[in-house]
This record gives sequence, structure tokens and C-alpha cells, in this order.
Amino acid sequence: MKIELLYGKGKKEIELPDSVTVIRKKEMPFLEDGKAFEAVLKSLNEPLGAPPLFEIAKMKDSACVVVSDNTRPVPNKILLPPILEILERAGIKEIKIIVATGLHHPLDENGLKEILGEEILGRYEIINHDALDFENMTYLGETPVNGFPIYVNSHFLKSDLKILTGLIEPHFMAGYSGGRKSVCPGISSVETVKYMHSPHILESPYATNCIVDKNPFHIEATHVAKKAGVDFIVNVVLNEAKKISAVFAGDLEFAFEKGVEYARKYSEAKIGKKFDLVITTNAGYPLDRNYYQSVKGLVGALNIIKEGGKIIIVTECSDGLGSENFRICLQKLKEFDSYDSYIEYISKMENFVIDQWEVEELVKVLKKAEVYVYSDGLKEDDWEITFAKRIIDLQEQINNFLRNDIEVAVIPEGPYTIPF
Repeated sequence: MKIELLYGKGKKEIELPDSVTVIRKKEMPFLEDGKAFEAVLKSLNEPLGAPPLFEIAKMKDSACVVVSDNTRPVPNKILLPPILEILERAGIKEIKIIVATGLHHPLDENGLKEILGEEILGRYEIINHDALDFENMTYLGETPVNGFPIYVNSHFLKSDLKILTGLIEPHFMAGYSGGRKSVCPGISSVETVKYMHSPHILESPYATNCIVDKNPFHIEATHVAKKAGVDFIVNVVLNEAKKISAVFAGDLEFAFEKGVEYARKYSEAKIGKKFDLVITTNAGYPLDRNYYQSVKGLVGALNIIKEGGKIIIVTECSDGLGSENFRICLQKLKEFDSYDSYIEYISKMENFVIDQWEVEELVKVLKKAEVYVYSDGLKEDDWEITFAKRIIDLQEQINNFLRNDIEVAVIPEGPYTIPF
């Protein structure tokens, strides 16, 4: 049978025996753009666990709307116009849009145009969050469980009305993305994020895909968002074609919980066995734009790979490896004689380096499976620090594996479908 794998802005087709287990997101209903706009508007007027957005906004003088950066396919051009129209109709004169970059690089004009569109870009004040800009951070105390310091973007905190937008999907640390993640790590300081992304949190068995209850990342990030005073969220769930399936707007926690309930029905797949080989992706563009993000696809396959099995990830990496910090962390990993020694090293806060957490997640994969990567975007000097075997001819490599009597699964949408 022929299987299409999401790859960049297109697809890669492979041929597999009919006996292969294909793991897909359950077919999800979706809304065409016109209906999606109506659904967004309805969610703003009839929110979950909160008054209508207009009622909240009409007594405010300023507002801040947080949007995801270009590593997330959030349909801002559908979400933002009705939000902004309501804010203006309510009489709010000062409206800012903050790009929740977390610790990613800021977006240039082309990047902002891609996620927002020219009209919004030219009409509103757009701020790239900078987690290293300590002058524009405000200290809000400590988290209740672990005592992590809380520093959040001051532009957001000074606004009378605070709104988050985002996407609810499986997340390999937080359980599900969306909601509170737009604040932490989205618009938090590195002084907060370095604790949230430390082994102290990430080595918990609950800090993984699709687990929210008992997840220390979710618990602490929710507290940070509540401390920041979020008034309203507008989150969406998307189908595999990145079309809006449902909109969840309203209270920070309640609307998010309802969104997770909905996403869970489609994103989680219960599989009765483990496999010798799993072929996966990083869900195509924009998530597979670099190797850093592609770790998510690898982690998504961990539940169903046998010890010592093989994972093939098909990921374009049009932007290459990722940040310079990610490269430094990968090079650092090479210095250690064991993966556990590296985790012990980064557990000491004095050794903290931005992006070390993505290498920590990669280590979870490397400790269990051999990794093979097919990518057109990685450069020659990138491959030696991917800790993966390079695939030149994808079909030929798959055929070589199939010559043995092995159990094979394929996950065409990568981390958008999490098998258990």
C-alpha cells in the first residue's frame, strides 16, 4: 500500500506491505473558513466559564493579545479579526499583540507577516517577546510546588485586559499545548523557563504527551498564568489539514480543559502492541522546519517502540538544525560517556544552557531506540551531531528493514497522533 507522510509543505509517498499498522488521528470534523470565522465569533459571545469578551472589555482602557510564533500553525488570520473588532467596539484604544516566542528567536517582518497578515501588522503594535530582556520582565513571586521564580513580560502585565490565543494539541512535556503555555514559557523570562525546562520537571514520568493530571509542567505553568492574571483565552483544535475543528474560548482553565477533552478523543490512539520499527514525521510545515522541533516526532513514537527498536523520522528541516544554542547542547552531549552522565550534568543549574531540554528529550529516545532521519534541509556539518543515521533513499532504507521479519508501524501525522 502507498502511504503519504507529511513533509514540509507537501508529502512524501512510501510503499509498505498491507500488514503494516498505520496509526492516524481519528477523522476529525472541520470548518471551512467562513464557518470557522462564525465559530470563533460565537465562542467570543458565548464563552466557556467566562462572560462574553465584549462585556469583559468594555470597562478596560488597554488590551494585550498573545499569539504563538511561526512554529505553530495557529490560524491567526481567522482568530484575530473578530477578537480585535470586539476590543475596538468596546472602546479600547491601546491594543498590543505579543508574539509568544518563549526562548525561540524573534520574528522578522516576513515572519510576522506570515503569521499575522499585512493588515494586522500595519495597524497594531507588535512586540516580539524577548526572554532575555530583563528590563521588560516583572517578578510575581514563586510557584507553589517547587518554588520557581516567576518573571513575566511587563507589557502583558500592564495591560488591563489580557488575552491568550493558541492551539491545543499533544505536547511532549506539557501533556497538551495551549492555554497556560502561552504565558509559560511563551512570555516568561529565561529565569523562569530554565527551571520549568529542567530535569527536575522533565524527568517526571508525568511530564509527557497527553498527560495533564499530575504533570508538574502543567501544574506549575498554570500557576504562572494565573499569577499573570489571564482574563480570556481563545484556543483551537485543528485537523490533520490544519483546518479549525473546534474553538474553545473563555476561562483560562475551564476552556482549556474542555479543549483537551475534545482533542484527546482524536489525538490519542490505543495500540495493542509494540513494534520493531516505527516510521513517523514531524507533521509537516511549520513544525518540521528544524531538527530541534523534530524531536517531538521522535518522542511521540516512544510508547510503541520496542527496546532497541528503530525509529525513522521524515522531516524536512528547511531551517536546518535549529538555534546555535541547540547546536552547542548537541555538541556537549558528545563529550559524555553516557546519556545519564549528561542528564546529571544539566541537572545542576550552574550548567544551564538554553535549549538543553530538547537534547534531554532526544536522550529519552536515544536510550531506547536507534534513530534514522530522512531530511533535505540538514547540512553536512549538522548530521554528525543529530545522533541519528542519515537516510539518502527513503524507500530503499525501508525495504532493507523489511527484509527481516519485523513488526512495523507508521504515523503519517507524527506528533499530532500519540499512540499508547
